[in-house]
Amino acid sequence: MSSSAAVTRDDDLRAEQAYLTTLYKRLDSLRTQADDRLRAILLEGGGTPQGRAQREATRSHYAEQLAQMNAVENGLCFGRLDFAADQPRYIGRLGLSAEEHDRDPLLVDWRAPAARPFYLATAVSPDGVTRRRHLRTKGRTVTAIDDEVLDLEAGAGGREDVTGEAALLSALTASRTGRMRDIVETIQAEQDEVIRAGLNGVMVVQGGPGTGKTAVALHRAAYLLYTYRGQLTKQGVLILGPNPTFLRYISQVLPSLAETGVLLATLGDMFPGVRARAVEPAAAAALKGRTVMLDVLERAVADWQTVPADYVEVDHDGYPLRIERAVLEDARAAARRPGRPHNVARSIFVTEAIHALSLQIAERIGADPLGGDNLLSAADLAETRRELREDIDVQRVLFDFWPVLTPRRVLRELLSDPDRLESAGRELTEAERALLLREHDARWTPADVPLLDELAELLGVDDTLKARQVAQERREAIEYAEGVLEIVEGSRSLDFEDQEEEILSAIDVVDASAFVERHEVLDTRTAAERAAADRTWAFGHVIVDEAQELSPMAWRLLMRRCPSRSMTVVGDVAQTSELAGTTTWEQVFEPFVAQRWNLVELTVNYRTPAEVMAVAADVLAAVDPALEPPRSVRTAGVEPWALRVPSVALPSEVIAAVRLEAAEAGNGRVAVIVPEAREAALGSALVDAVPGAAVGEQPDLLNQVVLMTVRQAKGLEFDAVIVVEPDEIIAESPRGLSDLYVAVTRATRRLGVLHTAELPKVLSALA
Repeated sequence: MSSSAAVTRDDDLRAEQAYLTTLYKRLDSLRTQADDRLRAILLEGGGTPQGRAQREATRSHYAEQLAQMNAVENGLCFGRLDFAADQPRYIGRLGLSAEEHDRDPLLVDWRAPAARPFYLATAVSPDGVTRRRHLRTKGRTVTAIDDEVLDLEAGAGGREDVTGEAALLSALTASRTGRMRDIVETIQAEQDEVIRAGLNGVMVVQGGPGTGKTAVALHRAAYLLYTYRGQLTKQGVLILGPNPTFLRYISQVLPSLAETGVLLATLGDMFPGVRARAVEPAAAAALKGRTVMLDVLERAVADWQTVPADYVEVDHDGYPLRIERAVLEDARAAARRPGRPHNVARSIFVTEAIHALSLQIAERIGADPLGGDNLLSAADLAETRRELREDIDVQRVLFDFWPVLTPRRVLRELLSDPDRLESAGRELTEAERALLLREHDARWTPADVPLLDELAELLGVDDTLKARQVAQERREAIEYAEGVLEIVEGSRSLDFEDQEEEILSAIDVVDASAFVERHEVLDTRTAAERAAADRTWAFGHVIVDEAQELSPMAWRLLMRRCPSRSMTVVGDVAQTSELAGTTTWEQVFEPFVAQRWNLVELTVNYRTPAEVMAVAADVLAAVDPALEPPRSVRTAGVEPWALRVPSVALPSEVIAAVRLEAAEAGNGRVAVIVPEAREAALGSALVDAVPGAAVGEQPDLLNQVVLMTVRQAKGLEFDAVIVVEPDEIIAESPRGLSDLYVAVTRATRRLGVLHTAELPKVLSALA
């Protein structure tokens, strides 16, 4: 660089530093204002229910503002656009203006239409932009700038498939930290098209390893919340990931984009009150994911609707009452006829049975000895029915034949009772039923959750019982309040009975009902928090990552959560590992939206270097010759390696390879991906030999070295990856080739393979 160019660059750095300082001063000012207003609101108290609700809404607004401003502290401003006939436009994580209604903002939110040229402008199509500048910052200091001059002459020689090449390559080659970083500074054109697509309909984003599917999905969530905030703040956005480790990995991305109100969950979290984390055989999970389970569950519920073999006797008002089988069969048929959920239909069963029993009693005590009409009036019959309803013994008998059920009870009994499973699962083979059987107190697995959700639909909730309970609780609260006010009034009467002037007390200005209303607790939870606790919540938008792994039963659950069918689905059918997963998107969506879904493909690989992708391409060709691998934008300068070792030496060779790769990675992260059968032994050896190594179902990715299975590595990336015993990974599953494809594409720099048997043919390039 010439001395004059260096001087110019120093001047530019000082100028950008001055502007960045101005931005942070404005951010600090706004933060102080929001904090002051929040403190003032918290000091207020009392008021009407409406006033308290308004105050809570205001408090929530300022609390959200503070959370957003705190989250964008790092990397507040990252870009600048220069125009031939306009003022420079600075791009950042949050919009800032010098004044509240200023038309010329100090900083443009990256999601605003005015920021879009930062991601789309090229030398061929500059969109009025003469220069695009990337600002690199550390804390509140500008550390470097990268400029792109967008005219045909200066732009010649650059890549046509990427924008901001210098900033992009800098981000791609940076060491991994164990947490995903946002890509807001380096979003590429094909990614931007997905991120800014409209809210309505199902959009499927198909992309190979390293194409940024997950990052695009998260930035799309931030964009939708910015563009449709009024709607989505109320309804909420759900992001469904494959496992808890993955959710921890992506957990910092949305807060860094100034969004904190999204619900992150796995399939195992989607039934309130259940955290399904247990692991079960892949074949059992696959069977639970098939739609054949719909008939099994429906019959399992019906099997609880029983009748006696002949009759049952119950004591009523001192007399034996005989309930015939035919009576309960008729009552059951009447309850089943409307097709209502089990718990809702129970009231019909009870009503029909009580009516039949009342007629039986009428025949016994009201018969005319001369053979005429029954002597009991309609009022007498109604009173008899009331007495039967209040008879605990009668209700207990009826409850035995049509009980109130919960999804958890029905599924536990079904999966632990061979007789119930045989009765409900008549179309299942004996081997399939054996797969499903387990201990009664077994922990819940993710594949159980769609079954619990389906059972909740089949069982329903009797709203009349819930309404009665709410009304009873309110009556009790009012009675308690009346007692409190009477005590206050009695105290007032004793203290002031000799005084002539009238003195107001609590009972003079508020009655018991208003007193209860004033002290009712407001629901201050966010939409995401309420949604997590409500199985029937309808989300405004649902984003599904690693979507190819979901079973048909899991998709039924998600479609119930999103009746508007506003969804973003990201995945790669070549990476399908779960036996209940899909290999075609048509198979997933035709049952729900027919052909009304849109497929977008990401074709550029930003993560996996060309050397590693050359190895992965052979594996992909074995998975499906028709599939094309994504194009890598860079090389790493390091060739992947393979080493065959004696079986007895495998643990020590793994440890040696880890130490070598960790030294090469510097501050980066190293993953050892192993067959499930070897996880325990190799994990134990690694933890003993390498301080700080992590292993287990939910390993901490902040550790430099992590040993995990392919299933646990889904969606993650590491600087270096060591794949152990690839032939065993292939053999462990009917979709073992897809598993190997996942394993070899987790690396951003270096890939190594350790094996004791012959290297699989799909990895022959390594030989």
